[in-house]
Amino acid sequence: MQFLITGGTGFVGSMLTAYLLRRGHTVHILTRHPKTNTVPGVKHFAWNPELQEIQLSALEGVDYIIHLAGAGVADKRWNKKYKQEILNSRVQSGALLRNTLNNHPHTVQGIISASAIGYYGPDKEGHTFTEQDPPGDNFLSDTCKVWEESMMGIDRVQLCTLRFGIIFGKDGGAFPKFMAPLKYGLSAILGNGKQVISWIHIEDVCRMIEFAVQHNLNGVYNAVAPMPATNRYLTIEISHRIRKNAYIPIHVPATLLKLVLGESSLEVLKSTTVSSEKISNAGFTFLYPSIKAALNDLLPEKDS
Repeated sequence: MQFLITGGTGFVGSMLTAYLLRRGHTVHILTRHPKTNTVPGVKHFAWNPELQEIQLSALEGVDYIIHLAGAGVADKRWNKKYKQEILNSRVQSGALLRNTLNNHPHTVQGIISASAIGYYGPDKEGHTFTEQDPPGDNFLSDTCKVWEESMMGIDRVQLCTLRFGIIFGKDGGAFPKFMAPLKYGLSAILGNGKQVISWIHIEDVCRMIEFAVQHNLNGVYNAVAPMPATNRYLTIEISHRIRKNAYIPIHVPATLLKLVLGESSLEVLKSTTVSSEKISNAGFTFLYPSIKAALNDLLPEKDS
């Protein structure tokens, strides 16, 4: 199949591109800064969501669009300007795709559009979030809601929305940030460490996207591993793999996180328990269902 990826130069996009190429697919990328010959066989096409401009030749022969574009939520400290950038980068790109597909001839059969489990807000006692739950009441929830809405209303194109959890990979996503304090022998547990992290391995992200295409999925699916973990459990498991017992566990107080990170600290300290039952019932099988399975790939234990 021929895919067009937005956000294809980011961590998830670059890993997905490599995965799809290995699987024999053709990949084109929409980017603000087109490059040539960076990856053999991958063509780059220009777009500018802010100006609502797109190179129409990018759509030629495309079967599926994988829409990943959006400013990184954890890339900068949140202030009014950057929060607006986070929102605009998602809504404007969605509007550009919708308007382009509705107003120009194309061969696109379907779209896999990214969203995030930030849609749900913090845990409610004893409740696991499913795709049927309403959005929460905070900045990320509001952002995810309008992000998803921006992709609706595209004529004759099937839409599948994947709400991604925290993505773990060796070379990007959240995982390197968990490991960073261990350079100094510290195992940094955030807040009380009891907050639940609904996560997913990058390879399962790529496999799930291809699965959604192959099985013509539509509607919303949570893209999280079936076994979430607490911040403390994850941090200690990583620490033990890297330094065995040669590390000092410390709790980073919530007040310090709020001072350093500002409003985004609420997301770091938030507990979000999300169900993967719907995608599993559709027939998807996780390669990395548990933290231990993921760490066996990301941080294989060395012999003593």
